[in-house]
Amino acid sequence: MRSRDDGLDLEACARLVDYQLDNGTRALVVAGSTGEAAALDDAEYSALIEFVVARVAGRVPVLAGTGQSATAKTIAQTRRAKAAGADAALVVVPAYVRPTQAGMTRHFHAVADDGGLPVVLYNVPARTGSDLLPATVAGLAEHGNIVGIKEALPDPQRMQALLALKKDGFRVLSGDDPTAAHAMRAGADGVISVAANVAPKLFSTLCDACLSGDAQAAALNDRLQPLYAVLGAEPNPIPLKWCLSRLGLGEAHLRLPLLPLSEPYHAKALDVLNGLGLNESGRHAVG
Repeated sequence: MRSRDDGLDLEACARLVDYQLDNGTRALVVAGSTGEAAALDDAEYSALIEFVVARVAGRVPVLAGTGQSATAKTIAQTRRAKAAGADAALVVVPAYVRPTQAGMTRHFHAVADDGGLPVVLYNVPARTGSDLLPATVAGLAEHGNIVGIKEALPDPQRMQALLALKKDGFRVLSGDDPTAAHAMRAGADGVISVAANVAPKLFSTLCDACLSGDAQAAALNDRLQPLYAVLGAEPNPIPLKWCLSRLGLGEAHLRLPLLPLSEPYHAKALDVLNGLGLNESGRHAVG
């Protein structure tokens, strides 16, 4: 969370954590791409995780985004997250450097061996430029300290291939809000969500419905589609932070090179929030 002076806004972070926990969120990810992790220095990174861990006080697991473009840096960041109290590490495929599948295997093994935290793999080719393939995931899932994957590729066939790898000690999570309901109905264990920052009650209800086979899941997912669209209007977390600012959960400010949401999207975003019954006083979904 950023204040207008570019510093950490821990008061807003506290409000956001409480908002999530009060509305059914079952785990929190700190310092992922939605949390502007790339813009944090080491001291800020540790301070942010320590703050969230203290605020959560053991009520739900806290995952820390630790992925870097080099293995040694990822191990160091994972150790830093452990020292700050995180329960697990969300480790993205190394961005920009485009490792081979064999290189990814060695990278994730090294982090799982030496980072000190259980590892959740994170595949998001649109951001990293590389794709962690299911055959590679199958091998990684055999490592005792690699406990799951967040898959953000919106491809039902990819999700089906990963679901075949589910077992005790290895979970499959969606990382793509628009297709998360389909993934959960197909057998995914849950979702690490952008939209849940804005509408946690609706999203937790959607997850419960999908995982229990409740027929209302489709209607809930349809209701959330306009929010998914707004949050994709510009790169994450630009639209998200604007929406959170409207809910009194921080400022719309971001560190460069990211800029606040472009003005032409404001009216539509506000219409979507209003349509979901979300506002600063209630911060909940009505109906």
